Amino acid sequence: MDIPRLHPDTIDEVKQRADIVDVVADRVVLKKRGKDYLGLCPFHEEKTPSFSVSPSKQMFYCFGCNAGGNAIKFLMDADKASFSDVVLNLARRYQVPVRTLEPEQRQELQRQLSLREQLYEVLAVAANFFQHALRQPQGEAALNYLKQARQLNEETIQQFGLGYAPVGWETLYRYLVEAKRFSLGLVEQAGLIRQRKSGEGYYDYFRDRLMIPICDPQGRTIGFGSRTLTNEEPKYLNSPETPVFNKGKTLFALDRAKSEIAKQDRAVVVEGYFDAIALHSCGIANAVASLGTAFSQEQLKQILRYTPSKQVAFNFDSDAAGTKATQRAIAEIETLIYSGQVQLRILNLPDGKDADEFLKSSPQAPDRYRQQLQDAPLWLNWQIDRLLVDVDLTQSDRFEQVAGQMTELLNRLEDPNKRTHYIRYCAEILSQGDSRLAPIYVKNFLAELKKPRKKNQPQRATILQFQESADRHLLQQAEALLLLIYLHRPQYRQAIIDALEEKDLIFSLPHHRFLWQKIIELPADRSDNLPSQLQDAIAQQPQLSPQLIPLFHLDEMKSQAISRPLLVIRDALIGIEKVTWEKRQSYCYQKWQEIDPNRDAKNWQYYYQEYYNAKRKIIELEKERTVSLSDIFGRSG
Repeated sequence: MDIPRLHPDTIDEVKQRADIVDVVADRVVLKKRGKDYLGLCPFHEEKTPSFSVSPSKQMFYCFGCNAGGNAIKFLMDADKASFSDVVLNLARRYQVPVRTLEPEQRQELQRQLSLREQLYEVLAVAANFFQHALRQPQGEAALNYLKQARQLNEETIQQFGLGYAPVGWETLYRYLVEAKRFSLGLVEQAGLIRQRKSGEGYYDYFRDRLMIPICDPQGRTIGFGSRTLTNEEPKYLNSPETPVFNKGKTLFALDRAKSEIAKQDRAVVVEGYFDAIALHSCGIANAVASLGTAFSQEQLKQILRYTPSKQVAFNFDSDAAGTKATQRAIAEIETLIYSGQVQLRILNLPDGKDADEFLKSSPQAPDRYRQQLQDAPLWLNWQIDRLLVDVDLTQSDRFEQVAGQMTELLNRLEDPNKRTHYIRYCAEILSQGDSRLAPIYVKNFLAELKKPRKKNQPQRATILQFQESADRHLLQQAEALLLLIYLHRPQYRQAIIDALEEKDLIFSLPHHRFLWQKIIELPADRSDNLPSQLQDAIAQQPQLSPQLIPLFHLDEMKSQAISRPLLVIRDALIGIEKVTWEKRQSYCYQKWQEIDPNRDAKNWQYYYQEYYNAKRKIIELEKERTVSLSDIFGRSG
């Protein structure tokens, strides 16, 4: 469905109600610094925080990559979502009534908007139903299982909203559809019932199972995990995929763990629901669990929002299946760990125990777990140790096999210091205690490892500096023309606002961005004689005055430059968009040069294609321009 155009009043109210700190804090760990907040930028890799959020200005800005804007722009960039989708989500979050400019489409829009809210509601009602059923005679076996087999106390059972799905085929169906009057279609979309194969009637998706609500980071129930209390297969059953639940993108208990992850600056990832619940019940509340699927980069990035130093520990089972799960998880996120974007450790508990079993083993187990977590080896040490399991290095063929596998691991390390450290580490292992052999194996590794390709850094830096200078010149012209028209041609103000929002563009130069923020902060009833309204704000920023004051004075040359406002607005926007694509092109070219196609053909091809996509877009934009901004602005002085 095409989203109808939103009424400006709705957009304005969303902007007023959506707090930038509240929105950004869902994705970035922020720390108070004076009047503002500081964190690690989510839009580029950095170790030192350069991402600033200003509550007074309701703006974010990164001094490293120059990303900036308001709460709407942040979510558009973070979620790769459209302007309309972000505004609609924020309207729902902050309970802003939605109005559109097409009244005939309003009913359909409200239906789309309310679907997710209705799903949240029916899932919350189902969760309460399951919790109530746990306390009834039919739920006695499930409650005993939780208290005896799992040794969970009443507080933990209530904290996680654990419940029971009754035996009957239509118990929940009758409750939700007949008693609570939810529509069949809604309950089915929530993944709670299924249509019979005959096409006649529905049956409950969960029956005679222990129920575990799964929540999103905001704490809303989005689905359920379940465990059989009999020998029925599957042992564990999750909700099917729904408009609000995607198990490959969800982490169990993240809503409860995120604050503790930020506090401890570390996350623990376990395999099972009860592993995470057991850890939380023992006060180890920075634990989350995957949902039976391969651990993904998207799940990892969710966790990394809350740990500034990017520390994560995998605590999967240490049996053969758990080891395979750990290896799969490492493979899924290897681009992030080999490049050093996450500090990953692997915790294998003794005797093949999972976290739940280990914590039940003795009263001292929680303290022992914390110590084991502290001592857990880094992922590469764990990988190397796995190569040595049941291997006799005195056998030449096994020795050569292990040495080759070590070389393969070392080749993928990007940091030269780490590579040097692990070359020595592996050489000491292969020397088997003979210190005379270690230097020989170091030389062997150095001879076998691929050497980093040399890059023509000075030349590339010169090219980038030239491009950056040209970009700034074009931005200066384009943004200044838009501001001139906005300040001195009131009838075209809405056209500029609409165009910027439609193309998802912002003012990039700091002095222009400051002026634009001051403009949009002014109440609508104070927009008359706008230049004089802004003088006080400019006067408080003397370092910006030389660049901004000329925009407030419209002489004959500037008047001539903006004499065709709609044409100038169009070409100025093309200029800003062109700079954006030129930056994208430059970035992709750099990444393409840095990647070895023999090691990473997929990404090498990706950046190659993206470079030419950007180049093609730049050519298209250049063809759309009807006049030169230099000509226009040159006449304005």
